[in-house]
Amino acid sequence: MLTKTLYDQRRALPGWALGLVLLVAMYVAIWPSVRDQPSMNQFLDQMPEAFRALFAMSGADMSTPVGYIQIELLSFMAPLLFLVYTTGSGAGAVAGEEDRGTLALLLATPLTRRRILLEKVGALVLGTVLLAAAMGIALLAEGMLADMNLPTAKVFAAMTRLALLALVFGALALALGAVTGRPALSRSVPAVAAVLAYVLNGLGPVVSWLAPWQRYSPFYQYAGHDPLRHGFSITAAVVSLATISVLIAVAVVGFSRRDVVR
Repeated sequence: MLTKTLYDQRRALPGWALGLVLLVAMYVAIWPSVRDQPSMNQFLDQMPEAFRALFAMSGADMSTPVGYIQIELLSFMAPLLFLVYTTGSGAGAVAGEEDRGTLALLLATPLTRRRILLEKVGALVLGTVLLAAAMGIALLAEGMLADMNLPTAKVFAAMTRLALLALVFGALALALGAVTGRPALSRSVPAVAAVLAYVLNGLGPVVSWLAPWQRYSPFYQYAGHDPLRHGFSITAAVVSLATISVLIAVAVVGFSRRDVVR
């Protein structure tokens, strides 16, 4: 089931990887012109505090390679693209099969529902890890061409955090699909949840009544520990892995108990 699911993505997954590599190439190509413009930091400082909190990681310096990548790529664009991939894949894992009328064929095999679901999860994880690795390698290899000199270990720490963030919402989409069998719901709810979590993390430092809730946002676990500057955070990874595990458990239990129309 795992290899079959990956085989079904034999065109889409390389396309996603190539798109991410080209996206990184675009930002790397722009870097030399930004590096010599100290006015970029002045521009950031003049932005409204709430806007800066939403779209620029705290403490990032656009004149450094790390700060530039944080602001231009990792603060918004990369999470957005990864969430599109994982929520789409998660929603399609069960609800998409049911909507296409192919779930009955899967259930007719000797495989248990639990195994079907867990191997679908495995395909989602492997696909996400592949995309994160492609982006990390592209940042290091293409960055060398523009003298960006990004720290290798911290780049892969950031990619690990990015993959875990995406898998939180991918697991939510999969759980909703497994429990309800409704692909539209499986895509829309994680999308709304991601927007709310992003706003909560961004505005937490500037809106007093949101501050106590900021740490519960998956985006806080992704960016709050600043992996590109400070490296890997075990605490943040454990929180994300625990969230993913709970959502997968809900998916397994819900799918096992649901009466699927054949």
